[in-house]
Amino acid sequence: MLRALFATTGMLLLASGASAQPGPPPPPAEPGLELLYRSTVTLGQALTVGETSRGTRRIIPITGGTFEGPGIRGEILPMGWDWQLDRADGCTEIIADYFLRTDDGVVINVVNSGVLCGGPAADGTPRPVRTSPVFEAPLGKYEYLSQGGYIGTLGFDPAAQVPAVVITVYRSN
Repeated sequence: MLRALFATTGMLLLASGASAQPGPPPPPAEPGLELLYRSTVTLGQALTVGETSRGTRRIIPITGGTFEGPGIRGEILPMGWDWQLDRADGCTEIIADYFLRTDDGVVINVVNSGVLCGGPAADGTPRPVRTSPVFEAPLGKYEYLSQGGYIGTLGFDPAAQVPAVVITVYRSN
């Protein structure tokens, strides 16, 4: 498909009288990241499902929270879950499915997945936890969320009064 795109682009250049540059096309620009929002997501008591053929499974209810960024803010609705799997290698797969409601009333679905591995990295520093959020937003003001690539960081707020995680989401540009 990429080859067809480059061939079509070359034909358009020739048809317009421009000459195509010899050699391969330049590489795409390196992606950068811009802050989308920072959220605090509150959690309920974990429900252990038990041992499965893949590991130990548990469900953690998402009970609420807030999010805020340069162009978006609102609340985390209390109707999501974090589906976790403890693997034999000591890592935990996470898939969270929950809803944001913006301060102007728009509801957006988020499915955020990642892998948490305990213990420090080889250099002794804490292992960063990265996630891959995917958004499903209604058409309109926030539909751009459904069309981008995102990366999240996952951490904990030691000052939190209730069980919670801090998720910061960045948009790739």
